[in-house]
Amino acid sequence: MSDLATYESFNVEVKDHIAHVQFSRPEALNSMNKAFWLELPKCMQDIEANSDARVIVISSTGKHFSAGMDLGVFSDPKAVPMSGDPGRMAENLRRVVLQLQDTLTSLEKIRLPVLAAIHGGCIGGALDLVCAADSRYCTEDAYFTIKETELGMTADVGTLQRLPKLMPEGVVRELAYTGRKFSAQEAQSLGFVNATYENQDAMLDAVMAIAGQIAANSPLAVTGCKEMLNYSRDHSVEDSLRYMATWQAGMFRPGDMMKTFQAKAQKQAPEYDNLLPVKGLFES
Repeated sequence: MSDLATYESFNVEVKDHIAHVQFSRPEALNSMNKAFWLELPKCMQDIEANSDARVIVISSTGKHFSAGMDLGVFSDPKAVPMSGDPGRMAENLRRVVLQLQDTLTSLEKIRLPVLAAIHGGCIGGALDLVCAADSRYCTEDAYFTIKETELGMTADVGTLQRLPKLMPEGVVRELAYTGRKFSAQEAQSLGFVNATYENQDAMLDAVMAIAGQIAANSPLAVTGCKEMLNYSRDHSVEDSLRYMATWQAGMFRPGDMMKTFQAKAQKQAPEYDNLLPVKGLFES
């Protein structure tokens, strides 16, 4: 396994096929500054290309998971000009928003499952982020809010598009229109989080155990599950079944199944080959 890059916004550790990405700016409430938006997709790509990770856990440090978007991102005149031709300013802002959206979509595009372990406040842009994860878990004191509404803007990097797929739409509309906080207990009752835990240590122990179960399975089978679930979310049942048949025709091989059967017969844990690393076309 190659050494992973270091980042300003989070620490990364890979152990036992689990990549743990931990936000590391507690003094700034882990707000999502310019470095964060640039680093997150690079981090996902780095894990995929240069580690043997089969699952990713995202957690945080300090009092809150994240206070969301650092408003300094939009005060940089180089990124978001505040004067000049209105049409050109609007076109530039559109591209900035698309780039921010792509940052969080990197959690969906990576072929590895992403588990979010949330404590304290998960505010604004942080809620956008965890909506893009595969599964969410939180502490009993966690809370969530679509903060953008209260600030006088419409949330624009994923919550309004993904949350209605995860919770009843009428509830999502209420949360978006009011900007009110919703608690860990409400989030679990609505199916947004899989489980709640007494404290952060208990949550991380449980989430790492789940990640370990995922990592013990065939990585080819797991990535197939993620690909099919993401596709099915956005397409009809018929289209999804047809894609499933095509995927299976191209990707299914009996090797991993044979390893599973042999391991069970020998009462051992099966050992699967890692997926081939994701590299650029001309990278060695």
